[in-house]
Amino acid sequence: MTREKSSNVRKLVLLALLTAIVVILQLLSVLFPVYPFRLALVLVPIVIGAALIGPLASMWLGGVFGIVVLLTSPDVPFFMMFNPLATVLVILLRGLLTGLIAGMVYKALASMNKTKAVVVAALISPLINTGIFIIGLYIFFQPIVGNVIDFFVAFVLLNFLIEMAVNIVLCPTILRLIQYKQLATVNS
Repeated sequence: MTREKSSNVRKLVLLALLTAIVVILQLLSVLFPVYPFRLALVLVPIVIGAALIGPLASMWLGGVFGIVVLLTSPDVPFFMMFNPLATVLVILLRGLLTGLIAGMVYKALASMNKTKAVVVAALISPLINTGIFIIGLYIFFQPIVGNVIDFFVAFVLLNFLIEMAVNIVLCPTILRLIQYKQLATVNS
């Protein structure tokens, strides 16, 4: 097997592994919420995928995140009652764009400093995820449910701050451990 094929196989295996982790983490956040929050630890493997594989892989992981949210989140049926198309659009768009933008940011900054690149991608991912969700709430659902959205958004913003803190700590740490393991494997 050539070096390029071997690299592609490794990336594919890593993408499959990260996809499984995305599904598991999202299911765990639904099954075991830390009330009143549903922390999206799933953003961590999306950022790791951005750093190790690239923007298209992280977009894929974000899309998987969106699909799992659509299928499992207890909040989805509430929004589906009012506007099913907007619900699907907002949830899928936020996942896809979260992954794609995190991947593009990492790729743009990695040549200067990989640690800073992963920190910025870790900051961007919850910002995109939460920002698109809040914009979607106000555009599609505020006219229907009124001021209840403002109350809901307050919890979403607090959840965002926690997700961002977790991302900033876990993403660079996990990436560093993976790179250390790869270096140790090469040197042995």
